[in-house]
Amino acid sequence: MKRLFILILLGVSVYAGAQSPRFKLGKWTEIQTAILQELSRSYVDSLPVDRIERRGIDAAMLAALDPYTVFIPEEENENLQMMIHKTYGGIGAVIFKPDVQGNVIINEPYAGSPAQKYGLVCGDEILAIDGETVVGLNSQQCSEKMRGEPGTQVVFRVKKLRSGETVDITVTRERIKLDDIEFAGLLEGGVGYISQNGFSDGVGADFRRRVAELKQQGMKTLVLDLRGNGGGLMNEAVEIVSALVPKGSVVVSAQGREPGADYTLKTTKDPIDTKIPVIVLVDSGSASASEIVAGALQDMDRATIMGERTYGKGLVQSIRSLPYGGELKVTTAKYYTPSGRCVQAIDYARRREDGSVAQIPDSLTHEFKTAHGRIVRDGGGITPDVKLDFREYSRLTYSLVSYGILEQYALEFVRGHETIPPVEDFHLSDADYEAFIEFARGKEFDYRSSAKTYFDRAKEELRLDGLDKAMKDELDALEKSLNMEKEDFLRLKKDEIVPFIEEEIAVRYYFQQAGVQIRIRYDDALRQALAAERIKQY
Repeated sequence: MKRLFILILLGVSVYAGAQSPRFKLGKWTEIQTAILQELSRSYVDSLPVDRIERRGIDAAMLAALDPYTVFIPEEENENLQMMIHKTYGGIGAVIFKPDVQGNVIINEPYAGSPAQKYGLVCGDEILAIDGETVVGLNSQQCSEKMRGEPGTQVVFRVKKLRSGETVDITVTRERIKLDDIEFAGLLEGGVGYISQNGFSDGVGADFRRRVAELKQQGMKTLVLDLRGNGGGLMNEAVEIVSALVPKGSVVVSAQGREPGADYTLKTTKDPIDTKIPVIVLVDSGSASASEIVAGALQDMDRATIMGERTYGKGLVQSIRSLPYGGELKVTTAKYYTPSGRCVQAIDYARRREDGSVAQIPDSLTHEFKTAHGRIVRDGGGITPDVKLDFREYSRLTYSLVSYGILEQYALEFVRGHETIPPVEDFHLSDADYEAFIEFARGKEFDYRSSAKTYFDRAKEELRLDGLDKAMKDELDALEKSLNMEKEDFLRLKKDEIVPFIEEEIAVRYYFQQAGVQIRIRYDDALRQALAAERIKQY
C-alpha cells in the first residue's frame, strides 16, 4: 500500500512536471486573481485597480522581457496606428503653446496640408477652436480638438501674424500622411540623395519611384541616408531593397517559437537598377528595418555601408489583439540577414548613454561571409564598411535644442521677416546671430559647459566628503576659469549653432524639405562618404 501511494505521488509529480508551462501559468493567474479579490474586500482604502494592474503589466510582467514587448491600451491605439501608417485626420500643422494661459501658435504647417490651403502660416495665433477658448488648455488638449475624421470641419478664431486682424477660418480636415522620405534630389556631381526617417506603410513604393526619377535626371551614385531612422515595417524594408537587387533575392529571414514564425522574405519585383554605386549612411540611431536594409545590401555586396555601428535591434514584433480594445506588441522572432547573422545586441542592457550597442568582444560573436567573401559579424548592429567621423556638439547646443530656445527664436524671426531668400541662398547674417544672442540672453536654460557640470558634481562630492573647505582656494580658482558669461559662450559656439538656427527658420518658410537642404549644406559626414566613394571607384 505504501509503495502504491509513493507511485501515485510520483505519477502526479511527473504529470505536473510534464505540464509545467500550462500548470505554472494557471497557478500564477489564480494566485494573482485571489490577491486582487482579497485586497478589494479587505484593504483599508479604496483600491486603485487600474493603476495596480497597469503597473504590474508594464513594470513587472513585460519589463522582465525584451524592451520592445509592450502593452497598448485602447486609449493609446491611435499612437500605434500613427507609428505603423503615419497618418491621422487633422489640419496638418505643428503647434506651439507656451503655457496653458497662452494662445496656440501655428509653428509649422505641412506642405500641401489643409492648414496651408486655408492660409494658416507660422506665427498665426489660434484663440479659440470651435468656439471654445484655448486659454486654460494644454498643448495636447488643443491638438486633440484640432484632429478629427477627414471631411469634418473645425472652426478657428485666428489672430493673423501680419495684419493683426482677428478672423474666423473654417478648415476641412483631411487624412494627413507624414512622408518617411524627407528629401529626394540630385546633388552636385550626379549624386542622388534620399533622406528617409521611417518605414511606415507605403514608403517602399515611394522609394522605388524616387530612385526611378533620379535615374531619369542623370543620377550616377545613390546615397540612402538612414541615420537616425528607427525602423518600422519589415515588408517595406524588403520593398526598398527590391529596387536595387535582382528579383528573387533573399532579403531577410525570421525564426521564432510558434508555428508560422519561421519564414524567409525575398524580393518579388524587378529592380530599378542593379549596377549604380550605392552608399547607405547609418549611425547608432539606425535600427530595426534600417538594419535589415543595410545588412541585406552589405551581405549582397550591393552597397557600401558608411557611418558608425547601428543600434542592434534584430527582433520582430507582431501585434496581438487583447480584450477591451487593447493590443500587445510582442516579440515573436529574431531576424537574420542573407548571410545568416542576427544583428540583435547580445545583451539588451549593455548599451551606451545614447542607446547604441556597447563594444562586444569578437570572442562572443560569429563570422559570416558576404556574397564576395568579405567577413562580417553578428552580435550587435551592422558594422559599417567605412567608418565616418560624425561631428560632436557641445552641451550648450544640446541645451538650446532641448529647452526650445532655437524653436522660439525661429518664431520671433518669422514675426520680423515676411520673406527670406530661396533656401539655397539663405544664410544667417552676423546681425541676425547677434539678435539671437540678445534673445537667448533673456531666456532661462542651462548653458553650462560639460566641464562646468562635471566640476559642479565634483564640488558637491567634495562637500559631502568634508574636503571643500580645505580645497577652497583651488576650487575657487578653477571655478572662475570655467565660468563663462552666456553671451560669450554663445559667440564662442557660433559656427556650431548657426546651422541649427538656419534649419529652424528655413522650414517655416519652405517646409521640411528646406530643413534637409540646410543639413546637407553642413553635412561633413556626407562629404566624407562621397570622397571615400570616389577613391573606391578610382
